[in-house]
Amino acid sequence: MIKELHASNREAIPNALNRLGLAGIEFIEYATTRPQALGRVLEAMGFRPVARHRSREVTLYRQGGMNLIVNAHPDDARVGAVGQGQVSLAAVAFRVTDAYQAHQRCVGLGAWSVPSHAQAMELHIPAIQGPGGSRFYFVDRWQEFSIYDVDFKPIAGVDQDPPAVAGMNYFGVVQYVGPGRTNDWLAYFEEMFDFQTMAPEQRFGILPKGVLMKSPCGQFLWQLIEPDAWEDELDATERVERLERIGLGTTDVPAAVAALKAQGVEFVEASQLHPDDRGALTRRELESVSFELVHQNP
Repeated sequence: MIKELHASNREAIPNALNRLGLAGIEFIEYATTRPQALGRVLEAMGFRPVARHRSREVTLYRQGGMNLIVNAHPDDARVGAVGQGQVSLAAVAFRVTDAYQAHQRCVGLGAWSVPSHAQAMELHIPAIQGPGGSRFYFVDRWQEFSIYDVDFKPIAGVDQDPPAVAGMNYFGVVQYVGPGRTNDWLAYFEEMFDFQTMAPEQRFGILPKGVLMKSPCGQFLWQLIEPDAWEDELDATERVERLERIGLGTTDVPAAVAALKAQGVEFVEASQLHPDDRGALTRRELESVSFELVHQNP
């Protein structure tokens, strides 16, 4: 997944670059063998199914500016890898200026490309391998013309732009990394995507462990957490590298918590981990699905 990164290349990168033209998150993808059960969890969180893939068992969910894909296609290796009844955070798609050039640049720096399985008349979305068999996609069709216009068929009678609960948006992604692997991953994100490591005193939400990075576009964060911190957060028993959960930003955490509780969402309530103005953490569903709410300034 990561080829060796040369220190000389890393040191040659000046600050405040955005060479891929990164402009936010286009979609986040789950792989599962239980799409209906996962769909119920997502709908309780405010996501609504708006479209289905034309040739695969894939559903597009949306709320506000957030697109979320549920992949249950049996021929997808990532779906087969999660096992019966399991769910995994399988991919994050980055909005970039030019998807082909972004992919070529990352492969040139040592990233491992993902072979395309696009069928006739389907879009080829270039991707590289991420942690734990996940993928990082590059999307440059996200404004007037989007990838969903080609590969997905809207669900009849459904609002294609459902509003977000309490104005929620993608705040960031939490990634679990192996023991002593934080610096390797920092180098990876700095070199591949021009992320910048944030100062230790810059913290958000109620789970401040690990190291934070900011995307070069400033639209989302990435959090790396090593195993010694996993046990402090939850009962994480599998010490494997993976994308762990999605962070959702909102200017009013209590309002978001109240609205989601009304829809049946349960939150972690403990002496040192409970909803407050800074953030909240939903209880795990389907053994691995949780969301972290984080206070975001207007």
